[in-house]
Amino acid sequence: MASLPRILTAGAAICMLAAPFATLAGSDEPEACGQVRFAEVGWTDITATTATARVVLEALGYDTTSLTVSVPIAYGGLANDDFDVFLGNWMPSMASIIEPYETRGTVETIATNLTGAKYTLAVPQYVHDAGVTHFSDLAEHRREFGGRIYGLESGNDGNEIIHDMIDQDAYGLSRFRVMESSEAGMLGEVRRSTGNGDWIVFLAWEPHPMNTRFDIAYLEGGEDFFGPDFGAATVHTNVQTGYVDRCPNVGQFLKQLSFTLEMENHLMDQIMNQDVDPKQAARDWLRDNPEALEPWLEGVTDRQGRPALEVVKEAVAG
Repeated sequence: MASLPRILTAGAAICMLAAPFATLAGSDEPEACGQVRFAEVGWTDITATTATARVVLEALGYDTTSLTVSVPIAYGGLANDDFDVFLGNWMPSMASIIEPYETRGTVETIATNLTGAKYTLAVPQYVHDAGVTHFSDLAEHRREFGGRIYGLESGNDGNEIIHDMIDQDAYGLSRFRVMESSEAGMLGEVRRSTGNGDWIVFLAWEPHPMNTRFDIAYLEGGEDFFGPDFGAATVHTNVQTGYVDRCPNVGQFLKQLSFTLEMENHLMDQIMNQDVDPKQAARDWLRDNPEALEPWLEGVTDRQGRPALEVVKEAVAG
């Protein structure tokens, strides 16, 4: 991997130069905690959850920033103090990526923010109906697939899993290659292929509107690489080690922050299919579902020390 760029905004630099132990009236946090820096990785689910967290924190008086980078740079950024929070640790597929940082003690997991997710390879339903139901069926139909498996951005954990399968000739896939792109680029290929009735195999996951926008089927047999039950996954919240101790109010919120498949599917549909700004989609959802805030904000205050729940409800209602 190329050397990690220093991804510090001017605002972040100012916060880091501020007296680290100065506190605001009514708050137990240092001034430097007033800005919360999120890493994103270009996936709509993480865009949605990050936007939701930012809306809540901004209502509480925090400044927030978010930068879209690759998965390796997100973790390098946490370790190098370029980011504070990453809400997109899909496990177990990211285990090999996060493990070195956990071993060195530079990144830690503080919460599970989603359960019931899945992540593996899929094909259009008409391809599944034609007999491609298992990973071991792919090699037999290499020509129909053009020898391609469509993935996400370079360095993505799913791409790395596919590379491992190809390198090991698992399921006879040594003559396939990974087409690295982006979420939007990959789904554009799925849209084109399904519109023409062509064959395509690609990374798929839930929650995501692709599950209702396209008629797709998840492939069986990928347990050794993606895990059982079609890559059954949990999504975790990562922070730079020590962040929760330094910034306990934000940390309390992040430890309690969790989402549902239904919520994320709704937000992603608004962002992807209705062209709603992510933070506006989050505000709208929170306005319509204020009860979701209660477990997130227990024991949390705004920057002036006022109980957070009513502050955020008032902010999103407006």
